[in-house]
Amino acid sequence: MMKNMTIKDFKNRFPDDDACLQHLKIVRYGETPICKVCNKRRKYYRVSTRRCYSCERCGHQIYPTAGTPFENTRTSLTDWFHVMFMFTTSRNGVSAKEVQRTIGVTYKTAWRMCNRIRQYMGYIDRDDPVGGTHSFSGIVEADKAFIGGKDKRGEDDKAVVLGIVERGGEVVATHIPSRQARHVLPVMAHYIVKGSRVATDEARVFQPLSQNGYWHATVNHAQKEYVRGEVHTNSIEGFWANVKRGLSGTYVSVSKKWLQSYLWEFEYRYNYRNRPYLMMELMLQKFPRAV
Repeated sequence: MMKNMTIKDFKNRFPDDDACLQHLKIVRYGETPICKVCNKRRKYYRVSTRRCYSCERCGHQIYPTAGTPFENTRTSLTDWFHVMFMFTTSRNGVSAKEVQRTIGVTYKTAWRMCNRIRQYMGYIDRDDPVGGTHSFSGIVEADKAFIGGKDKRGEDDKAVVLGIVERGGEVVATHIPSRQARHVLPVMAHYIVKGSRVATDEARVFQPLSQNGYWHATVNHAQKEYVRGEVHTNSIEGFWANVKRGLSGTYVSVSKKWLQSYLWEFEYRYNYRNRPYLMMELMLQKFPRAV
């Protein structure tokens, strides 16, 4: 069984920027890349003044950080890798203030680093459809949640998010423009395989599901019905509870503009909850392949 990476393991593996850059070079180009100029496999040697490597024969240069979250940044790669490690070992998120204190950068730099890492988490995890008609497929639960804003009569300024989770499987969390069916149902059709068993609450927006190719059952929360046999939404509600704790406790306030990137972060942790040793390893291996 693979074990989680500790801070000691991390520091031994990536003691300096050279080790981080070498790792990026191997992951993205391989040990001996094919030189685009020579059209042959060549050894590439590190250029000491820049984050690049040069072909031994013609001098063609490759830049391992291009196309990664670290492109066009002067912050050390060791710090970037350290912040990624922090994200994969935290349960409730990592604030920019914590990053600022830990690695000694400005708040603006820390926020930008966190934002890029959240987007990278979304790139790695992706959002594949859930459910299906196969016998081992679990019931898919769907539920809306409302984040931020103020509870004032006549005002509806909370962000609307839709969560979809397959029991025992993965979650998809999406920021949508409104709670209306024209915004909710297309997202569900995109992420839930037709023929799936879907459990929701009694909200009217979910009622058309049974006419759209799904086996649909509901629980009536208004009547204090939370479980009826296999029908419940406890899994997705538990996910939303974790998201709200992290947003209110760690991040305090999140704008609608960047809410989706925070959802990707919580998705990532949830989807690898049973394989936590993969969280950091995937972030070290899933950089876009250089072409």
